[in-house]
Amino acid sequence: MSKPVDVVLIGGGIMSATLGTLLKELQPDWKIVVYERLSEVAQESSNAWNNAGTGHAALCELNYMPEGADGSVDAAKAVQINEQFQQSRQLWSTLIEQGVLDAPSTFINATPHMTFVRGEKDVAYLKKRYEELKKQPLFAGIEYSEDSRVINQWAPLLMQKRLKGEPFAATRVPAGTDVDFGALTRQLFADLKSKGVEVVTDREVRKLRKRADGTWRVTWRNAIGRTPGETSARFVFVGAGGWALKLLQSSGIPEISGYGVFPIGGQFLKTSNPAIVAQHKAKVYSQASVGAPPMSVPHLDTRVVDGEASLLFGPFATFSPKFLKKGRITDIVAQVRPGNIGPMLKVAVTNFDLVKYLVGELAKTHRKKVDSLRVFMPTAKDEDWTLIQAGQRAQVMKKDPQKGGVLQFGTEVISSADGSIAGLLGASPGASTAVSIMLGLLKTCFPERIEGWEPRLRQLIPSYGETLNPRPEAAAATLSKTAEVLALNV
Repeated sequence: MSKPVDVVLIGGGIMSATLGTLLKELQPDWKIVVYERLSEVAQESSNAWNNAGTGHAALCELNYMPEGADGSVDAAKAVQINEQFQQSRQLWSTLIEQGVLDAPSTFINATPHMTFVRGEKDVAYLKKRYEELKKQPLFAGIEYSEDSRVINQWAPLLMQKRLKGEPFAATRVPAGTDVDFGALTRQLFADLKSKGVEVVTDREVRKLRKRADGTWRVTWRNAIGRTPGETSARFVFVGAGGWALKLLQSSGIPEISGYGVFPIGGQFLKTSNPAIVAQHKAKVYSQASVGAPPMSVPHLDTRVVDGEASLLFGPFATFSPKFLKKGRITDIVAQVRPGNIGPMLKVAVTNFDLVKYLVGELAKTHRKKVDSLRVFMPTAKDEDWTLIQAGQRAQVMKKDPQKGGVLQFGTEVISSADGSIAGLLGASPGASTAVSIMLGLLKTCFPERIEGWEPRLRQLIPSYGETLNPRPEAAAATLSKTAEVLALNV
């Protein structure tokens, strides 16, 4: 048996790249190996065209701050998401200063975040949300308007030929961002390779088994030639998107029992017409339709990928039994186990609105999809927009003591009791909060080392171990510093 490596990272996305970067900074002597089943890294959910690239900071996403049954709004979740994104910004800033990452414009660009709603009920809600958020230091600079002239200055495409007399309102945070997580992921892996990390593509991990000595046998095969092999590892992280469930199930850890995933795909309308793109520099989110999952909140986004600006609108939900865009059609049935079939059936029974929504989305023609865009952009023309296929998301289904089973939107880390293996399930706001998620994993899986790592973690992420929002001066200073390093003040 070969000598065990210290860490195996499964999946070539932003999660593995972030964890590998942190571990290499904290333990430069550790042997780390990365396995990616495709021929390149960052080809699934981290790819720029497979996600919205919003840089989720809860500046514009209404689902992080829903209205309560009594009409109240609570900023706690929005503040938490923003705190997490600030940790990402701090780490990226440090890595730029260290020369690990390229020029900021290669992966992040200043793009105002807006929310736009119509109708008296949603206008009243947005006003309440604004009143609550403007009190929060991390949301400093948020603006609100019901004036068409002001909103026209912010985002002209929203106002052109809009019907008079319709109640509408918008909020705007100039300090928002657009992030190319594909470019960021590739840069992080390139640096890891330069530091001795073995990044192996075209290698599919098939099975995980724990040995008697506590190490993990990672069984794999090469995509080219189907040559099998195995690696022994002291710690395994499964950052394989929807396939994380399959691999964690193969590991036999009891913590994965009761979990399943429901795959949801997405499409976006895209235009690169310079005349249209020039009129819109913002990410504009609105309310999700009834029955739609939070990941399907409609938004009209500026995207900057490889230096080229374009606009995306969507997403429009699609359905595929695959857990990854390049997965297998048997994925959805291969996940079934005695421990999760009950929760999954309960989810199916109690989420009829979601099924109805998916059927409606699948039935939409190109014209109907552009009609949805015209709610945002009244002047949209069918011929200016083309449909692109986005990534595949695997939403978490799990046991619930009261309901039997629930469909959960968000991300969740599953780890073994001894901390020798962990994996990530779920979707948004994953990529934007990857740093925070991986910091939590370090505490859970390496409790005996975390105290010794903390001085270096504070160098990488100055606010590590603290929250910014309760400290207005610290929040303002951090926002200003990262904006300067990331060139977001330009």
